[in-house]
Amino acid sequence: MLNMTATLIDGKALAAAILERVHLQWNELCSPRLRLVSLLVGDDPASMVYIRNQRRACDRMGIRFDLEHHPASMSEDALVGRIQELNVDASVTGILLQRPLPPHFRQLRVHSKIHPDKDVEGLNPANIGSIVYGVPKLVPCTALAAIRCLLSTGRNLRGADVVMIGHSEIVGKPIAFLMLNYFATATICHIATQDLTAKTRSADVVFTAVGSPGLLTGSMLKRGAIVIDIGIRQVPALDEKGRPQTDETGKPRYRLQGDADFPTVSRVAAYLTPVPGGVGPVTVSMLMHNTVIAARLQRGLPVGSAVEFPRADD
Repeated sequence: MLNMTATLIDGKALAAAILERVHLQWNELCSPRLRLVSLLVGDDPASMVYIRNQRRACDRMGIRFDLEHHPASMSEDALVGRIQELNVDASVTGILLQRPLPPHFRQLRVHSKIHPDKDVEGLNPANIGSIVYGVPKLVPCTALAAIRCLLSTGRNLRGADVVMIGHSEIVGKPIAFLMLNYFATATICHIATQDLTAKTRSADVVFTAVGSPGLLTGSMLKRGAIVIDIGIRQVPALDEKGRPQTDETGKPRYRLQGDADFPTVSRVAAYLTPVPGGVGPVTVSMLMHNTVIAARLQRGLPVGSAVEFPRADD
């Protein structure tokens, strides 16, 4: 049997190219400094990691980044009121709402209050709806990054069979609808899907965004498939004998792992995004991209995407 080794998709290189384009689009604006406001309600540890990455990216780009940290006891009406203030603040280019929100918040209501042209994470129902209609403007950053990674392979998507494992509003559903714009046949799989392997073995492209290490193995794939691994989870770091590693203080070491079982998937797939270094860096660059798109929308200027989407009616 052919011993195929997957070509790894270099997310850092893709991110660098996207940021070059972002610089050009920003220069065309001849505008003052762009500004992002990040709203954090509560103390979710994962959100703090994402915020650090957001701040670093903004610092590199020269974009002002302001974090507003509110207590978990904040009321939904108070958060909505703050969002509405930011909507009318001309100095604010984009609004980020960290997820998850505390349980007493209705996420759909809160996201719908962010002005569509300041919704740099693309979660306002109006922006999600534009994807369904085939005219995307501000697209969720992770979904946009995953599509960009796929397009870098040069694969003709017309007629391709695509499987999306995971059906979240921020990743799975947007990716599936965007694939329809390319006239691919998209299947969404989730916790109730029966015989996942039967679905993935027939797929030309598999996206996975579950956060379950080792979920997707080489035996579940058609030879030569493209795998875009969006899942990410911290797992214990092991030495060559399978023993947990510790740092100099004796604390356990961890590493990031995706949904794909790398050793087996890399022997079957034609292309694969590594974790880390695949979709992650591209996601951060897409936030910068969306920030400039938001600035152009607010000025009534034409927008250009880092991902060229065919119209659904083409």
